[in-house]
Amino acid sequence: MALSLLVVLGLIFLLAWGLRRLQGLRVGGGVSLRIHGGLQVGAKEKVLLIEAGGQHLLIGVSAGGVSTLHVYAEPPVMPASGDGAPELPPFAVAFRDALKKSLGQKS
Repeated sequence: MALSLLVVLGLIFLLAWGLRRLQGLRVGGGVSLRIHGGLQVGAKEKVLLIEAGGQHLLIGVSAGGVSTLHVYAEPPVMPASGDGAPELPPFAVAFRDALKKSLGQKS
């Protein structure tokens, strides 16, 4: 009985490994869809900047569905991966500096 349990558990792990390997395969042959960024604007609503078929789209996603908010004529300028940190509002900068000071770190 213990041997059959080990065989069943082994099959489960083997199938899980195989499914993970198959998820990397793309169906649809070269259709390019990328999410460049997103912003949560409500409990169940978000705005996404996507690239689909060479076009850049701003879409809204909610419980009611997906709607196109804007189609860009030219690709929008996006910050480089290292420069993607948003600028902080003044109160956040003051809080950050006060927190660093209280922790004994230099600004």
